[in-house]
Amino acid sequence: MKKYLFTTLFTCLSFIYTYAQPNRGIDMATGLRSSGKIYVVVIGLLVIFCGLIFYLFTIDRKISRLEKKGKE
Repeated sequence: MKKYLFTTLFTCLSFIYTYAQPNRGIDMATGLRSSGKIYVVVIGLLVIFCGLIFYLFTIDRKISRLEKKGKE
């Protein structure tokens, strides 16, 4: 019972500590947004993400072909 009480108390206190932090804006994101460079970052991430999706689909097709050949 003491262990349960201690764990609950510790969890409640840790949430209080996180809410006590000051709410400051992220300077890097604000700087990138004001200079227009954030769009370059977003486009770069989209290109990488689309490349990964394309790669996964091509590997899936190749594996499907190998499975079909293995069944025959």
